[in-house]
Amino acid sequence: MKRDFQAPGRSPVLAREAMASTSHPLATTAALETMQNGGNAVDAAIAAVAVQCVVEPHMTGIGGDCFAIVMEPDGRLTGFNGSGAAPRAATPERMAELGVSEITDTSPHAVTVPGAVRAWETLLKAHGTKSFKTLFKRAIQYARDGFPVAPRVAHDWAANVGKLSADPVSAARYLVNGEAPRVGTILKYPRLADTFQMIAEGGAEAFYAGAIADDIVAALQAHGSLMTKDDLAACHTTAVSPVLRDYKGYTVAELPPNGQGIIALVILGLLERFGLEHLDPLGPERFHLEMEAARIAYAVRDKFVTDPGYMDVCHSRLIGSDYLEQLAQQMSVSRRMASVPEAQLPPQTDTVYLTVVDKEGRAVSFINSLFSDFGSGIVAPDTGVLLHCRGKSFKTAPGFANSIDGGKRPMHTIIPAMVLKDGAPFLSFGVMGGQYQACGHAHVLTNIIDYGMDVQAAIDFPRMFFAMDTHDLQAERLVPGSTLDGLADLGHKVGPAGGPIGGSQAIMIDKARHLLTAGSDPRKDGHAAGY
Repeated sequence: MKRDFQAPGRSPVLAREAMASTSHPLATTAALETMQNGGNAVDAAIAAVAVQCVVEPHMTGIGGDCFAIVMEPDGRLTGFNGSGAAPRAATPERMAELGVSEITDTSPHAVTVPGAVRAWETLLKAHGTKSFKTLFKRAIQYARDGFPVAPRVAHDWAANVGKLSADPVSAARYLVNGEAPRVGTILKYPRLADTFQMIAEGGAEAFYAGAIADDIVAALQAHGSLMTKDDLAACHTTAVSPVLRDYKGYTVAELPPNGQGIIALVILGLLERFGLEHLDPLGPERFHLEMEAARIAYAVRDKFVTDPGYMDVCHSRLIGSDYLEQLAQQMSVSRRMASVPEAQLPPQTDTVYLTVVDKEGRAVSFINSLFSDFGSGIVAPDTGVLLHCRGKSFKTAPGFANSIDGGKRPMHTIIPAMVLKDGAPFLSFGVMGGQYQACGHAHVLTNIIDYGMDVQAAIDFPRMFFAMDTHDLQAERLVPGSTLDGLADLGHKVGPAGGPIGGSQAIMIDKARHLLTAGSDPRKDGHAAGY
C-alpha cells in the first residue's frame, strides 16, 4: 500500500557530494568539517563520535563499545566488532562466591572492557586517512573550552540525577550543584580533554595501558570489580563479514553475533511471508504482525545470541528459510500468540548512532554506546572516563547462552546496518534505543521498502515495541486510537510508551542521480547536513 507520507514537519536533507547524519548538530558539523578538509567518511565518523562523547555524555563515551560497517563505493562491505570482554576472573563460580545473583547497570561487574577506542584506531588504520590528533581537535576544544547543553540532552540528564548522585565522583563530574545542567549551560571537562589529548598523541595504547588504564582499573576495583590492567591490555577489535539477507529485492547487511543484528533479519524474514505492503502502515494489522514477529525473534535472540565462540548454533541457521518457515507457523494474522514457544534448534559441534557518506561514495554505519544512560555511573576520577554497563546483559548463573565467563563478550543490542540494491550502495542506517534496535531496523526498512516512504518520513513514523517481561505493547502517542483498539481486539494489551521509542539516522544513496538523501530523528534532536 504505497501512500504519500509527505506532511508538514522535518524535510529530508539533500546533497550531491557528502552527507552526515548524527544525533547532535555539533557532531554533524565536525563530520562535515573533516570531509571538507580532505578526510573521508571514516575520518568524519571518528571526528563526529569523539564530539558526541563530550556533548552527549549520557549516550556515549570513550568508556563504551563500538560497532561499524564500512561500505566501499563498489558495494564491498567490511564489519568491525569493537566490543570488549568480561574480566578473565569473571566466571559464574566467582559471581556465586561474591554473592552476585544479578548484574544491574550500576554494578561494577557490568563494566566489561571498553572497546571503542581500539575500534576507532582499527577503523582508521583500515579505511581512514587522518590521525587521532587531527580528528580529536573539536572534541578536545569542546571538553576544554566548553559547550552548551542541548535541549534533549538536558531532558535526559534530568532523569538521571539519582543515578549520578549515588557515586561522589559521578556527582562531582556530571552534576552542577547536585542538579542536572539546564539547557544552554556551558560545561567543561578538562580531565576528559587531557585524556583525549593523551590518546591523540599515544594512540589506543595510551588508553589501554599507562595512566589512563591505571585510573580506570583503580576506580573499578574500588567498587569491587574484577577488572585488571591485563584485561584492558587484551582488548582487540575483530574485523567481521556482515551477514546478508534479501528482503524484497534489497540486500540487508547486519553484523554477526555477539550483536543482535541477526535478529533484525529474522524479523524481516518472518514479515516477508505476510504481504505487509498490502496493509495500512498505521493500521492494527501491520503493527500486530510486526510485534508478533519481534516477539518470536527476540525469543530466538535470548536463546542463542551471544559471543560466537559460545554459540550452540551457527548464526546463519537462524535466518535459513526452513527455520524461518517453522517460526512463521507460530504467527496468526487474526490473534496474538498467548505465549511465545521456546526457540528450538539442535546444537552444533543508550547509544549514539551516526552515518556518513563521502564524495567518493564510501559510507560508514557507526554506533557507539554506554548502554544505559550514563552507563554504569562509574567515572575514573583523574581521567574523566565514564564507563559503560554492557555486562548487565550477562546472566550470572551457568547454562545460558549469555552466561558470564572470563574473556567472553556479552550479547550486544547496538547494531549498525547497510542496504544494497542490485549490488550497489542504497542505504546506510541505524536505530538507537537499546533492546528496540533490531525491531527498529525492521520498522524503518519496511517503511521504506513496503510503503515507499523517504528516509525522513520512515524515521518520523510512529513506533511500537513490547515490554520484555510481559510482552504488553507500548505505543508512541501518534499511533491512532483506532489502531490501539484494533490491537486490543486481536488480544494485545496496549499502553502508552511514556516517551519516544529510540531514534534513528539514515542516508540514502542514489548513485545514478549523484544524490544523497538524509533523515535524522527529532526524538533525539538528530541533525543531518551535507554539501
